[in-house]
Amino acid sequence: MSLRFRVEIGSKNHEVVPTPLIIQLSNLRGGSGVHKCISTLAKANLIARMQNAKYDGYRLTYGGLDYLALHTHLKRSILYSTGPRVGAGKESDIYICAPPSNQNRQVILKIHRLGRISFRSIKNKRDYLRHRSSASWMYMSRLAAQKEFVFMKVLRENGFNVPEPIAWSRHTVVMSLVDGVPLRDVKEIGDPAALYAELMEIILRLANFGLIHGDFNEFNIMIREGSQSPGDKDVDRPSRITPVLIDFPQTLSTSHPNAEFYFARDVNCVKTFFARRFHFNSSEPGPFFEDVLRCAREKTAKRLDVETEASGFSRKMGKELENYMQELGVDGERDQDSADESEEDGVNEPEYDNGLEGKGEDLGTND
Repeated sequence: MSLRFRVEIGSKNHEVVPTPLIIQLSNLRGGSGVHKCISTLAKANLIARMQNAKYDGYRLTYGGLDYLALHTHLKRSILYSTGPRVGAGKESDIYICAPPSNQNRQVILKIHRLGRISFRSIKNKRDYLRHRSSASWMYMSRLAAQKEFVFMKVLRENGFNVPEPIAWSRHTVVMSLVDGVPLRDVKEIGDPAALYAELMEIILRLANFGLIHGDFNEFNIMIREGSQSPGDKDVDRPSRITPVLIDFPQTLSTSHPNAEFYFARDVNCVKTFFARRFHFNSSEPGPFFEDVLRCAREKTAKRLDVETEASGFSRKMGKELENYMQELGVDGERDQDSADESEEDGVNEPEYDNGLEGKGEDLGTND
């Protein structure tokens, strides 16, 4: 554990951590012992040696970063064991996990995995990371996790139906499990007009608080079915369904230069899906971004975009993450044209197997 942590420390200033620096940071006696530890970690794909670097060195892999984050959650009594992977995409993996035995519930572990591309290419095309010595996938994945945790916390505190944010460490977020299904898996619905109106109201309410989800579609809306109200004697009345919003790394402020575009895209995603899946087309136009601006001029509402900045996720961090995700082609479009690159400067990182999927094992580990 200690040596993996030292490589992580070195990664703050080096994309490739020189072997002498690892030895220096490890505080282990004898260079042979350190080299043996390095070899063991490399065989387990927790660190990777750079083949064509100007000097001998290693970089932390996603698997190594996974272990460091899981160890932190274990030490903080956030997680006890991992279960099956229930979701996977270009940007993240989702696992069902169990907290310590005194908590009678399951939770979700989301591991952000922003695709790695050539950092030399990034630095040539953009200047937003030129003051950082490492345009690191590790740093960007951590930003995505931090942003998601902060936005979920602020939204939940202000009455939005989002998962409960429980903990954040490095590139991972632990949140409550939503007892529901993604909207994309709902084949039919009793009253599509009512759900459509509720989703549009959520988009407007977010905007009135200064936020645009940026990826508001059937993939990121969970549908939770609730029981009837107590005392309701009409057994034929359908149970109420509640949409729960998830996935916030692309959320942006209504002050963003392209806010109108992203607002309109969120609205059109809902319109398109309801027309295709439920054959429902609203007779009412909009909503439109200009309606949001007019409402903002008429009354002074609480600005959650400002509140998130005060919570530690700065505007600068948001801009870094936005630019990086645009470089990767992650902008809310659900096309498969842009594949993640796993090759950088002559190093192929193997398909990461962090030993979690489907094993249901506890996270007990030795330092």
